[in-house]
Amino acid sequence: MKLILAVIQNEDEDVLVQELEQHNIGATRIGSSGGFLRASNVTLMIALADGQVDEVLEYLRKHCKRRTRHLHPLLPNLEARERFLGTIPVEVGGAIVFVLPVDRMEKID
Repeated sequence: MKLILAVIQNEDEDVLVQELEQHNIGATRIGSSGGFLRASNVTLMIALADGQVDEVLEYLRKHCKRRTRHLHPLLPNLEARERFLGTIPVEVGGAIVFVLPVDRMEKID
C-alpha cells in the first residue's frame, strides 16, 4: 500500500478530484500554503494499492499544469513601489508529489 501526498494549486483541485472519484479513488483534502509566493494551495492525501500509483500520477500530470501569473512585486517601501508600476511573470502550478510506503491503514467506522 502507498500514500501519495500531492501539493497542487487550488484551481487544479476540482477537476483532479472529479477524475479520481470517477475511478473510485478517494482523496482527503488539506488546505496548505507555502513556497516562494506564500500562496494558498491544496495537499491531497491519497491512500491506494501499489499498482495504482502510476495511474494516479498520470491524473496529476493531466490536470496539474504549469501556468504563468503576473504578480505585483512586494517592494520594500512606497518610493520603490511608485517607481515600479509593472508586474512580474511568475511560473506557478504543476504538483509536488511524495509517494510513501504505508505499513498499515485502518478505516474506523
